[in-house]
Amino acid sequence: VQLQASGGGLVQAGGSPRLSCAFSGAFFSPYRMGWFRQAPGKEREFVAHISWRIGSAYYADSVRGRFTISRDNAKNTVYLQMNSLKPEDTALYYCAASRTGNNYDYWGQGTQVTVSS
Repeated sequence: VQLQASGGGLVQAGGSPRLSCAFSGAFFSPYRMGWFRQAPGKEREFVAHISWRIGSAYYADSVRGRFTISRDNAKNTVYLQMNSLKPEDTALYYCAASRTGNNYDYWGQGTQVTVSS
């Protein structure tokens, strides 16, 4: 399985970029897909995940109401729509895939999001 994240960059506070993660190498639909992030000097943290069956989503408190995770099983892609960005959202954003919904088995290389104030 390979995951390729894209869509990051330098964004002004309040901006609304969308991250994409392309999944390849296996049948996409059964995987739970997640987004994580790691800011400089901090540990990696969970951002959001979306289930494979009915597409139910779950968010970290810090992004709930501002970020939306979605998936297109026909395109083997998961998205993270980020709205109302804040400087504290600056981080390297990773997508990940989980076969069982417990641990994440595969990780992408990350895409940098930098929010300027």
